[in-house]
This record gives sequence, C-alpha cells and structure tokens, in this order.
Amino acid sequence: MLFWANRKRGETGLSASPSRPKTSSELPIPVASLTDPVRLYISADRLLVVKGPGDITRETCDAIVNAANSSLMGGGGVDGAIHRTGGPAILEACKLIVERQGRLPAGKAVATPGGRLPVKYVIHTVGPVWSGGNRNEPETLASCHYEAIGVADELQLHSVVFPAISTGIYGYPVELAAHVAVASAAEALKKAVHVREVKFVLFDAGALQHFCNAAKSYAESKSLRMDFYHAS
Repeated sequence: MLFWANRKRGETGLSASPSRPKTSSELPIPVASLTDPVRLYISADRLLVVKGPGDITRETCDAIVNAANSSLMGGGGVDGAIHRTGGPAILEACKLIVERQGRLPAGKAVATPGGRLPVKYVIHTVGPVWSGGNRNEPETLASCHYEAIGVADELQLHSVVFPAISTGIYGYPVELAAHVAVASAAEALKKAVHVREVKFVLFDAGALQHFCNAAKSYAESKSLRMDFYHAS
C-alpha cells in the first residue's frame, strides 16, 4: 500500500503525478458564483476560492485536507465523514504511518490515498486545541496550512481543498481561525511550485461568511484582485 510517512524535502512515500502544472494560459477563467462566492487571485495562475455551504467529501480535486487527530484513527466531524466516505483504505494507510513514525504532532501533515473519495489523496493535519490564544494556536493553525500545501506540492498536485480546521470540537473561534487560515494558505500558495488552486469548503453559512470576510480583508491588505458574488 502506498502511503506518506514523514515529509522531508525531496523524499516521498507516495507516487507523485508526472504531469506538469498548467500554465496561466491553460487555466479556465473563473468567475465568482453563488456556490463559490469569493475567488481571490494570488497571482495570474494561482487562485484561492471560498465555497459553501458544502460537503468536502464530495469535492472533485487532487487532494482534500482532513482535520485529523494525532492518532490518525478517525473521529467525529470532518475526520469521521472522510473516513466513512473514503472507506477502510484510508485508515489502513494511517495505521502504517503511525506504526512507522508515531502520532502526528499538531501543525504537521501527512498524506494517504483517497480511497473511495473522488480525490487522489487525503492530506491529514492536526489543528490546535483552542486555549484562549496564548499557547501558539495561531502559529500552529498556520503551520497546518503551510504543511498541507507543502505535502501537496511535493506530490505535484494542482488543487487542494481545506475545511475550517480546529473550529469544531477543538473550539477555535471561526472568526479568528478564518483570518489565519486564509492568510497562511495564500502565502503557501505563493511559494508553491505545482499547486495552483486552494479552496476552502465550509460546512455552514456562518463559517462561510467569516471566511469570505477574511478573504476580502486579505485581498485588500495585499491589493489583490478578488471576485465577490453578490446575489441580485
């Protein structure tokens, strides 16, 4: 079974896609819509999308990111939904990773095959438990996004989809998490070689609004182009 063990520069445990990244002229011209209300152009060929309300397990892309726990044995929320939908192949790969390197620390990321999901890989990352913001929660949450996009880039993937990491049972206030998530994902996307699209798929309307606001704030701070859908 193929699996990702311990991410080191230039070393992978999963076979990377041999296809080259598309150039900006080959990419479709995206337009904001009711289901994709925010499209933020990090550069001419790098796009950050905020979408929802939606189900991340139904996304068709190269990889989805799982808000995992350190045991990698599945759990509730997004983690449970991904394991249920993806089937036992994901859990079996996770077991091999834990056997080889132990529990996954918060802020780190590993990848497994996508199982029955409509994706090539699932990238598992462990978010911080909210303790008031004074125990490096923002830095750890930012690391989740940097590391996950780094894993995707080493696997030569084009598109990655995130949930709102740590905003469920881990208690991170979504209005704060949204700004950390958008900014760190955007910065990682700037530096990526292969990844060209990062998408956030939010489960409910409240989280969606906070992530839209965070994207708008980031775009304004960096003077970036952003398409924002307004219902007529």
